[in-house]
Amino acid sequence: MTDIILVLNAGSSSIKFRIFGMAGNELAPLIHGQIEGLYTAPSFVAADQEGARIGEKKWSEGAGFGHQGAIEYLGEFLRSRREGYRLVAVGHRVVHGGLEFSQATRATPEVVDKLEKLVPLAPLHQPHNLAPIRILAKSRPDVPQVACFDTAFHRAQPEAAQAFALPAAITERGVRRYGFHGLSYEYIASVLPRFAPLAAAGRTVVAHLGNGSSMCAIQAGRSMASTMGFTAVDGLPMGTRCGNLDPGVILYLMDELKMDARAIENTIYKQSGLLGVSGLSSDMRVLLASDDPHARFAAELFTYRIGRELGSLAAAMQGIDALVFTAGIGEHSAPIRERVCRDAAWLGVELDPAANAGGGPRISTDASKVSAWVIPTDEELMIARHTHAVLAGHPS
Repeated sequence: MTDIILVLNAGSSSIKFRIFGMAGNELAPLIHGQIEGLYTAPSFVAADQEGARIGEKKWSEGAGFGHQGAIEYLGEFLRSRREGYRLVAVGHRVVHGGLEFSQATRATPEVVDKLEKLVPLAPLHQPHNLAPIRILAKSRPDVPQVACFDTAFHRAQPEAAQAFALPAAITERGVRRYGFHGLSYEYIASVLPRFAPLAAAGRTVVAHLGNGSSMCAIQAGRSMASTMGFTAVDGLPMGTRCGNLDPGVILYLMDELKMDARAIENTIYKQSGLLGVSGLSSDMRVLLASDDPHARFAAELFTYRIGRELGSLAAAMQGIDALVFTAGIGEHSAPIRERVCRDAAWLGVELDPAANAGGGPRISTDASKVSAWVIPTDEELMIARHTHAVLAGHPS
């Protein structure tokens, strides 16, 4: 019988999951998969660590169920394999921990109530992150649950890096720069010593580039500054999110285009970014393969903004020793990495084209003053580590 930790990452229309086996202090990935198309035409797929399909199911259009149904089906799947597994804990990705939660914590009813109050700070993510916690608290109250926060890693930033220049009456309500993708950055910081020990002890900028994109300045393993701020729409342009935006644009949309809050929210979260600029796709692979000038410009704007933010983050640390690419675009798009490194030559980055084409891990030359790397992220493993630590009474 293998003790397992189930990791859940719940979104508005999908739940991604991963199962880790526990052997003492070691965690071994066993199964991964997802249930997507919630509320419309759900589909389930699961694979073992080698990628072999071990579970698959599709429901007809209109047979949609929500998070409740997804959790129930996932439970059935686990029970079908119960002869080999014993569920000892569930770890959850929770986007927002606010000011109070700077480390992973047991998801008790009191904690969940506090996290519920943070919904206005992350309305598109927080409710869906919390839904499975509440469902499992009723159906499996015997199984400990642990909330792991995307904001927690950034709570170590200097106060000035977290502050907005707004009246105290507003900032005291929790309006500040929180930063996100913290679980990804924390994982990269934990494994960077294996690749670049000197850089890990020094100053590194990590570029988490995907459908959601951000960058973080990490000094000696601690977050010093990040591109995302009060919400996950700030910073870099993303698949459908606009990134950094002059607040005056919001006033213009209200006054001149008569858009209300929900229309503006839909525009900046779902209709902008690569999709909005290109008018074609939010997928960087599609844009790079296209001859459409708008597609080319979307990719150009994306890399331009990365270059701007890279300079800003290097300034926050008064220098840079390494640049790390991670997440979907960062790990798999050699052309984007090439453009970013080319634009960062002034900082001392010297790209090795052959190494970049091969995916690294090191993609800079030996003579490069600033080393450049491709390191796959693993947010689920980070959640499993935190969950294991909380179970052992040593939250990290």
